[in-house]
Amino acid sequence: MDGLNIMRSGNPVLKDSTFQQHRSQDVGERMTLAGTVNKTAMLLALLLITAVYTWGRFMETQDAASIRGLMLVGVVGGLIVAMVTVFKQTAAPYTAPAYALLQGLAIGGISATFEARFPGIVLQAVGLTFGTLFCLLAAYRSGLIKATENFKLGVVAATGAVFLLYLVSFVLGFFGISIGFIHEGGTFGILFSVVVVTIAALNLVLDFDFIETGVEQGAPKYMEWYGAFGLLVTLVWLYLEILRLLGKMRD
Repeated sequence: MDGLNIMRSGNPVLKDSTFQQHRSQDVGERMTLAGTVNKTAMLLALLLITAVYTWGRFMETQDAASIRGLMLVGVVGGLIVAMVTVFKQTAAPYTAPAYALLQGLAIGGISATFEARFPGIVLQAVGLTFGTLFCLLAAYRSGLIKATENFKLGVVAATGAVFLLYLVSFVLGFFGISIGFIHEGGTFGILFSVVVVTIAALNLVLDFDFIETGVEQGAPKYMEWYGAFGLLVTLVWLYLEILRLLGKMRD
């Protein structure tokens, strides 16, 4: 049954079984939609602070080596903190802000290098990311898109396939083998990125459903931070994939 719940969860950070683990707890304040929205905004603000720092440092030096260490700290540290958050949701009020700050280090560096090569691309990527967020939120709230079980299974399967392909590409990279359409432009490269952006965007619908379910089931207050953390994970992924897609189209 646990395996089935995970397969139906969408974002691996936000699982249906998560609320079952806390439903019987004797807690005071409960999770609210407004609280989750506020905490998501706080995490985005924290991410922006460190992103601006690495962005400014790169723009001053125009040398990728000057921010490589910061980006490495952001990627590795963010991964570690994310894993801690997933396995210990009660720590989310502390680990989620730390994750946002660490991710900002990586996002700022990546964005700056793209901007140096393709002027104006970051503003386009940010606009498309938040435009996608608000459009899907409107579609979800209006009932135009529903997170049915089949929908969840389809998005989870597609997400798993993408991450498996990225993992294979990462491993092959150690042997000097590159899967061209993942990193290069051209028709197939652009089409691949369009598919990945679509899958990342659909994960937002599952995040909305997870948060709404938590509010309805009266999850503990700290789950607002956990829900905001899961939504931030998806937004970061979506932004990076849109950035990659725009880069291929400009290349």
